[in-house]
Amino acid sequence: MNLENEMNMKTQLSWDDYDNDPVKIPPQKNDEGDGGDEGGDSGSGAEGLEALEMGAARIRVDDKRIINCRADLNQLVPFKYKWAWDKYLAACANHWMPNEINMAADIALWKDPNGLTEDERIIVKRSMGFFSTADSLVANNLVLAVYRHITNPECRQYLLRQAFEEALHTHAYQHVIESLSLDEAEVFNMYRELPSVAKKASWAIPYTRSLSDRKFRTGTPENDQRLLRDLIAFYVVFEALFFYVGFTQILAMGRRGKMTGTSEQFQYILRDESMHANFGIDVINQIKIENPHLWTKEFQQEVIDMIREGVDLEYEYAKDTMPRGILGLNANMFRDYLQYIANRRCIQIGLAEQYPGVANPFPWMSEMMDLKKEKNFFETRVIEYQAGGTLSWDEEDEDK
Repeated sequence: MNLENEMNMKTQLSWDDYDNDPVKIPPQKNDEGDGGDEGGDSGSGAEGLEALEMGAARIRVDDKRIINCRADLNQLVPFKYKWAWDKYLAACANHWMPNEINMAADIALWKDPNGLTEDERIIVKRSMGFFSTADSLVANNLVLAVYRHITNPECRQYLLRQAFEEALHTHAYQHVIESLSLDEAEVFNMYRELPSVAKKASWAIPYTRSLSDRKFRTGTPENDQRLLRDLIAFYVVFEALFFYVGFTQILAMGRRGKMTGTSEQFQYILRDESMHANFGIDVINQIKIENPHLWTKEFQQEVIDMIREGVDLEYEYAKDTMPRGILGLNANMFRDYLQYIANRRCIQIGLAEQYPGVANPFPWMSEMMDLKKEKNFFETRVIEYQAGGTLSWDEEDEDK
């Protein structure tokens, strides 16, 4: 190490900044006024911050529940929901980093005044404008709302991985924005300036705000439905409907040899989001199994209305970003595609199809989402980057 580097290290790392005496943390009082009950209301679950109980019985599988569980959340095993742990391991095997994707061809194409049409440039900018903040909204929902109320450690383990992936996706969008020298303020503020983007964000934020209330506790039918409603809003509508117009548009460009670096970023992200949807739907269905009284006819109709509203909002976004047909796509095709996806989401959570007879106008998207054929679509490293080649997308029974 040369003298300059040694001096820099000494400047950055100064252990004298820390006191030698250990910090003493006084006992914390419950500021919620819950009467000292460990998890809040009598029916609500633990949070993992309860005082240690010496000599307590060891955890049994039957003690575990997705919500309202009183068992120690700091003990990962024994597993009850092996599917949650398996999805966590698969997500880790799918690890990737945005800055390892070559953006040189995209930069050259973007700088070429004749490289892309104005309509194609609008698609790229609007996709960046929506997605650059959308994954932050999802991360906020996970960290500030959902995590506290999911009372199962293996599910929490996946939620932590998902939260990291949401940050990774925001990193990817920033990498694209920076590579193309886009106006960062314009792009990141688009969700507060462009109505079709703002409407989707405005639709989602109240669900997070509802659960992030520090006084909110599960444990009553009304509040348990409130949590279930939030999970459906984000996993079924926001991540599994609102993302698909932008995904399809960017990946369609990649299929035509345009913006291939950006397309590769989106292919990785799409694979992550497909797993997020699978996990969320499994959690939703498990909550229904353990709490069948929540799945009333009235609540089912409320969920149907949410999904249909999501289809309408995303269709408006499709019309806004694609006023004219390009790339072999048009807004009417997206209406059919969104209705097709909505039918699948409904079936996956036990509801009837809402748009009978609609067909998938983009069958190639199913192939790209699940990567069942395990082919390298953009001749990059989609398969090679997997840790130890452990991912097998044939495990999923259906296209997501």
